[in-house]
Amino acid sequence: MKRLLILLTLTLSLVYAKDSVEFKYAPKDLQRSFPSEQNQILSYSNILENVRTSIVNISIKKEIKGNLYSANPFFNDPFFREFFKGYGDIPQDRIQKSLGSGVIVSKDGYIVTNNHVIDGADEIIVNLAGDKKEYEAKLIGKDEKGDLAIIKIEAKNLNAVTFYDSDKVKVGDIVFALGNPFGVGETITQGIVSATGRSGVGIVEYEDFIQTDASINPGNSGGALINSAGHLIGINSAIISKSGGNVGIGFAIPSNMVTSIATSLIESGKYTRAYLGVTISDVSEDMSSFYNENYGALITGVEENSPAAKAGLKRGDLIISVNGKKIESASELKNTIGSYAPKRVVNIKFLREKKIDVVNVTLTTLDSKTAMGEFEYKGMKLAEITSIDKQQLNLTLEGVIVKEVDQKSEAFGSGVRKNDIILQVENSEISTLDDFKRATATDSKKRFFIYRKGGIFAIVL
Repeated sequence: MKRLLILLTLTLSLVYAKDSVEFKYAPKDLQRSFPSEQNQILSYSNILENVRTSIVNISIKKEIKGNLYSANPFFNDPFFREFFKGYGDIPQDRIQKSLGSGVIVSKDGYIVTNNHVIDGADEIIVNLAGDKKEYEAKLIGKDEKGDLAIIKIEAKNLNAVTFYDSDKVKVGDIVFALGNPFGVGETITQGIVSATGRSGVGIVEYEDFIQTDASINPGNSGGALINSAGHLIGINSAIISKSGGNVGIGFAIPSNMVTSIATSLIESGKYTRAYLGVTISDVSEDMSSFYNENYGALITGVEENSPAAKAGLKRGDLIISVNGKKIESASELKNTIGSYAPKRVVNIKFLREKKIDVVNVTLTTLDSKTAMGEFEYKGMKLAEITSIDKQQLNLTLEGVIVKEVDQKSEAFGSGVRKNDIILQVENSEISTLDDFKRATATDSKKRFFIYRKGGIFAIVL
């Protein structure tokens, strides 16, 4: 019996030895290196001292027009209307104020910020670091799809920020976020670059974010993300948070995208993106086997008379590079094409039936394409819901979306707001712009059923 136990033990030992893992250990004699002696302080103040004066505080004022009913969709309920009868027509015009940040990009007063910081502003006020004077800013141009805007103040010899090539930013780089969170005043927070090329977040249409754990809080929007050399690598734009406070997931628009958009906005007041004319998707691991284990942007559709169609691109082609830049996802292709000016000729490398081919494509303008898909009605711009809208707003329903609404219009006064979804007009359900046009063909007042943030309410327009 004892011999059997010994034999069993040896057998088990052999089995365990066979399955064991040899762990990799660091040398036991590793020494700690200290950043300084006890009579020295490790600091970045010399780097940040200069760039601090390139950051500005932005405050805006905008007049909100409407009445009690339009201020809150619950007052469109018949019960509430009856209960508050007579009060709903009382004017509820009010001044809304908000704060944000901006970055000086030229000595003569051009400042870059987020579009959402100044969107709809009637008045934009800028405060410079160390200067008690308030400067009234003029809006030069904005790019809603990239969430950037350029404003200008009348000032000279300002400290313009130094830009860094954001394509050279690496994960792990030390960075600083500068801005005015919660309106408490100039604030600097430190972190690292957590990721680059972040897309699919659902914040804006064109996303190529630098992700950081440096604290970015409300009011930091439009401020600077600076590397340890004091150079601008991005414009702070958004955070992911359930509470509204920082949880270590912040996003900045990379400096290369900023310079491209800002240059166009300063020169012409607008930024026009190029258009290829394809619908695209990512490639799964199983799908990549059909393309020699390559990843890229898979063409799922080609629009008639588009640049892609004229160049001979087809459904099923896998785009793997543009002008020598490797493409590994659908969003990367979208951002790359969107960074070019219309009429630009680009070299596209793609895979078709496991063979690589190359074609030159002359791009056109995206704005002319998207404008065709919009419809104006009583002060609001409507469009059909896209996959991007569904992702950004977490939508699963059909209807038309309100892209813009004039604050002085009849639609705004009745309670319509940006990103509202019009589901039904009278007894007609709405899925397309054609449905909406038919339902609103006559000028009579109609009931509109609108979806907003999980609730449905009705207005008369």
